[in-house]
Parts: sequence; structure tokens; C-alpha cells
Amino acid sequence: MLYKELQPADLYMIRLPYSLSDYDRQLLTLFYQPLVGAESISLYLTLWAEGEQKSSERWSHYQLMNVLGMPIGKVFQARLALEAIGLLRTWKKTMDEGNIFHYDLSAPLDAESFLKDPLLSMFLLNKVGENSFKQLRNRFIQNSNWNDGFNDVSRTFMDVFKPSSKMDNSLSYDDTFVSKERKSAVPFYYDQFDFSLLQEGLSEQLVPKSAMTIEAREVIAKLAFLYKLSPVEMQKVVILALDDELHLSEARLKKACSDYYKLTVSKVAPVIEKIEKQVVSLESAQPLTKEGELIHYLETTPPVSVLKDIANGKEPILADVQLANHFVTHFKMPIGVVNVLLQYVLLRTDMKLTKNYAEKIASHWMRKDVKTAKEAMELARNEHEQYVKWKNEGSPQKTYTKKPTREEKVPDWFYKKDGETKKSSGKTTNGIQNIDEERQKLLAELGMLKR
Repeated sequence: MLYKELQPADLYMIRLPYSLSDYDRQLLTLFYQPLVGAESISLYLTLWAEGEQKSSERWSHYQLMNVLGMPIGKVFQARLALEAIGLLRTWKKTMDEGNIFHYDLSAPLDAESFLKDPLLSMFLLNKVGENSFKQLRNRFIQNSNWNDGFNDVSRTFMDVFKPSSKMDNSLSYDDTFVSKERKSAVPFYYDQFDFSLLQEGLSEQLVPKSAMTIEAREVIAKLAFLYKLSPVEMQKVVILALDDELHLSEARLKKACSDYYKLTVSKVAPVIEKIEKQVVSLESAQPLTKEGELIHYLETTPPVSVLKDIANGKEPILADVQLANHFVTHFKMPIGVVNVLLQYVLLRTDMKLTKNYAEKIASHWMRKDVKTAKEAMELARNEHEQYVKWKNEGSPQKTYTKKPTREEKVPDWFYKKDGETKKSSGKTTNGIQNIDEERQKLLAELGMLKR
């Protein structure tokens, strides 16, 4: 499940090895955004902005969720897309207080390197269409004949400067530093391609080993992945791509592979699709019940949004938001558990989020090692009488009397184990209906209601 990979309370740090420019922003928007989506680029830009502080400060992913307005699942998927496209490297360290992630941002490829890459260029072409693709090429790639008729009259360094006799020899060259060299290609592990099988069908006289350079091998592996061709099929592509000097250039390999694909497979260009990973348990593969929908809502919705839903769409007050954030960041409680706690306490205390009462229940749940919304709901039902005593102990003396007939509000999910139908209180959220009402209807249909 997703929650084994990333928790809102997990901390992260950012490393920005070089300053990014407006040119990089244009590349991210026009070249990368069609491939990975707006949410991934939004995550990259947010990390970029935070990383410019050049500090070793740590942030929680819960803060990142609030900035982006996305649940933790979408943040995780956006991160995976950035990693796959070569814009982000993620490093993880497990400590006693939890996991810490170090996000190392990589600069986007320059336009020429991007458009020369067979995977990226074909991916972008499929996404934006031929006309937009040509416009991007014309915008970022200069005409190769721009200097026709001109002579290079630039001076060299030695033409302008000379060494001085007053040089300071105290300068040390032993300092170590990390290179800031920008990447020139998307990360692609071409060793997964079976080159031994490829070369078994190619004689040394026809295709010498010297032709299979590292650059050629990488292009061959990328083209095989893009066109879904086997090593045996790529043997024919290699033979077609050889020039008169028995060399394999990138341009000839691309053309030979495209021609072979059109002749033997299809005239329609291949399409690259993003792999959508499931971040929910296998149990969710079946249609969700009403309770399942509620649990999914509680597990995936930021507590700030739950507070807003409970208040009929009104913005929650700052103190309530800060308390909810405190449960996630300081107590490191899972979001689903915090949301159940918020629903229970607010509806039990007439929509007042009492800090001491909430913290007492939260401490109890932490000692019980409650990890999921479902576990929190079950415990709230089982320990309800104890929580009522805690509430009464902490309640100040009232100067007025309450009508004995009034029922205090509780969340809809609280009545799951009751045998009687109770009036639903509170606002339903995210299209979720009264679970107890549905249960009663089902029991009536089966003839199992008590008379």
C-alpha cells in the first residue's frame, strides 16, 4: 500500500545543485508538462522554490500537501513521474522518529537533447500533435545555416591574456567539490536489453564490435523499447542502419527502425503511455461499499478539507487547522486516524474542537497503535462510554440546564453496531450516504429486523 511508502508526517529535504533559469521554466512547461502532467510540474516548481533557500531545513509532507492542495497519494504519484522522466532523484533514510527523504532536483534537458532523444521526442509528439511539435522545434532549435557567409573572427584566450610574473602560488587546487554537470539524457537503463542475443545473429564481418559503441547500444535499447521490437528484430534494424564505413549513427538507427516498423508492424507511430500504479490495497479492486467509500474518503482527504466539509463548506478557523496539523506533524498520526478523531470530537462537543479532549483521545489511540481510519472507527465505538466520561470530567459547570431529550451528535459511522435506527447528524461528505440507514434497509429486505 501507499502508506508503507510515504506518510504525511515523513520529513523531506531539498538539494538544488545548480540555479535554474527562465529557460528551464520554459522547458518544464512546454516539453515536460505534456508528458508528466500539471500536478508533477507543480510539485517540481514547489520543490524548486523551497530549495532556493539553500538551507538544511526539513519540511513535512503534510505541509507539501497543503501547499499543493493534493492528497498524499497524488503527491506520491507526481513524485514517481518526476523520477521516471529524470527531473528528480529520491534518497530515503529511516530513523527512529520516522523516514526522511532527500529530494535531489535535476535540471531539464536542453531543447536539442530532448528532441534528439527517441523516447522523449516520440512521447511529446504523441501528446501535443504534429503541428505543435513542429512549432516547438522551430522555437527552440536554431537554423543550422545561420552563419552562412560569415567568418569566425573571435579571439582566443591567449590572444587577449598572458600570464603575470606576480602570480600568487598560495592557491590550493586540492579542494574537493561536487560536479554540477547537467544531464544530457533521460535516465534509461539499457542493460535490460539482451545485447548478447542481438549480437549472436550478427557476424563480425558484417557488424564489427567497434560499431557497437556505448552511444549506439543506448539508442538501440531505447528504440527497441519504443517500438516493442525483440533483439532478433533489432538485428535487421542494425543491418539497415550501417553506413558504408560500418558505423552506426543515431540518425541512421532512428530512420532504419522507423522504416522497419512501418513495413512490418504498422504505419501508425507507437504510443507511450504512463503506467498507473495502484496505491490502494487489493481489497479495493472490488466495488466499494458505503463504508468503504467513507474509509477511502477519510484515508485520502487532507484534514483541512474534512474540517471544511463538517462545517458545511465554511473555512475552518485557524486554531482548528493548527490542532489538526499538530496531530499529523507532531504526533505523527496517519491522516485517516486524524480525520476520524476530528469527526468524532467535533460532533460530540457541539462543533467545538476542544484541544484537551481531542489530545486525550489521540494519546489513547497512539498507545493502542491505531494506524487506519477503520481501526479508529472501531475503537471509537468500543470505547465510547470511556470517552463520554473524559468529556464530562473536562466540561465546566453550566449555569443552565439542558433538555434531557436532546441527543448529542455523533458521526454516521458510529452507529454501525447499533440495533436501532438513529437520526443521522452532521453533514455527509464526498457523496457518502448514511451507512446505518442503508444497513437498516438491507436488514428489512432480508426480514432480519427485530419486531
